Amino acid sequence: MAAVVSLSDSSGSNGVAGPVTIIGFPYDASSSYQRGAAEAPAAIRRALYCDSSNLWTESLRDVGAMLVQDGGDLECGDPAATRAAIEAAISAIVAAGRRPLSLGGDHSITYPIMRAVGRRWPGLTLLHFDAHPDLYDELDGDRFSHACPFARILEEGLVSRLVQIGIRTMNAKQMTQVERHGVEVIPMRDWRDELVLSIEGPVYVSLDLDVLDPAFAPGISHPEPGGASVRQLLNAVQHLEAPIVGADLVEYNPRNDLRNLTGMVCAKLVKELLDRMMRETGGNC
Repeated sequence: MAAVVSLSDSSGSNGVAGPVTIIGFPYDASSSYQRGAAEAPAAIRRALYCDSSNLWTESLRDVGAMLVQDGGDLECGDPAATRAAIEAAISAIVAAGRRPLSLGGDHSITYPIMRAVGRRWPGLTLLHFDAHPDLYDELDGDRFSHACPFARILEEGLVSRLVQIGIRTMNAKQMTQVERHGVEVIPMRDWRDELVLSIEGPVYVSLDLDVLDPAFAPGISHPEPGGASVRQLLNAVQHLEAPIVGADLVEYNPRNDLRNLTGMVCAKLVKELLDRMMRETGGNC
């Protein structure tokens, strides 16, 4: 794992309120349509430190002053070996009393992440923002495709509850999975600006960039019209009432971006996720 510039550093502590470690997973070999998401972790960091903005959040907290460790990027290659390495890297983070904020990469990374996080915090709620349910049993013969992570997570009982928000590509096969596993779905057509998510924690947040309408995030591989605005997504994250044990931001494809617009959206989401996660620490994370 290559070290990169850190925001800050701190020793770990036990429990949900531990400090945060950012880690990048430059992996897109399980993408079903386009490559490019492997370039996202580096692009997100560049956007985060871009001089066009600053490191302050909307609640007037300075991300640069937070006790956030940047663990660098995992070296990714062979799919099976990469899944094992992701699980090991996240296991090490949570064993140190820290909470992971993972930068993908395609959405297949969420399954090995949850093998570590779900076992550390039993009874977890998984809050999933996405245009797609990603519940296929397999896609094109691949059970570990980025279209399948939530099927694997549910099969292994890694979470007690899966809530999916922003879905607008459901089909019959995936609806069967929804019914089989009792998935709670808030489709995009039912999303309201005043949406407040009252979930009794702990909760893990998985955020796929294509939950956003392509007008707000052109740098994605699977643009699906009719999505959320950046403001709607920020409001949902900022008003989430539950302790967050970890999060991931996935499916940003810099190759499809325009003037770094989506990269700056990613940086904004990283800052606001960190701000929201710091609530559990009383002000620092």
